[in-house]
Amino acid sequence: MTMDLNQLRLEQVDAALTPYRGVRGVQVPNGGWLRAVREALGRTVRQQAGRLGIAAATLHKSEQAEADGRISLAQLRKLAEGLDCELVYGLVPRKSLVEVVEEQASRMAEAEILGVAHSMSLEEQRPSDAYLRLQLDRRRAELLSGKRSDLWR
Repeated sequence: MTMDLNQLRLEQVDAALTPYRGVRGVQVPNGGWLRAVREALGRTVRQQAGRLGIAAATLHKSEQAEADGRISLAQLRKLAEGLDCELVYGLVPRKSLVEVVEEQASRMAEAEILGVAHSMSLEEQRPSDAYLRLQLDRRRAELLSGKRSDLWR
């Protein structure tokens, strides 16, 4: 894939995730969402289990598995449908994906350029700060325009 397409894909995925940043940090209710929605609707475990065609004990175990984070997505989707809910699944980055990539390129450039500068300073040949900044900017740009997977080696 060309570098322009990589950047386009990065920006498109980043933009698609933007609306979900507002849900970051939302706390799961004690007992999980399945139980919270069921109880908000005023349904007992037995009533909801009957609607789903499963045993009340099975529903109770499923609700507990969801609260403990052990439920499968397929099972959660099926139980959500029984509550007339839609399961929404996604990953919400803590910061923009573009920022993550740019920060990684900066870290790599600094490690490379400043490592050489340190060696040169031991030999009393350290370049000026302005020259180092120019080299950092160039190397960062090279990394960002290169193979994206090289940023993570």
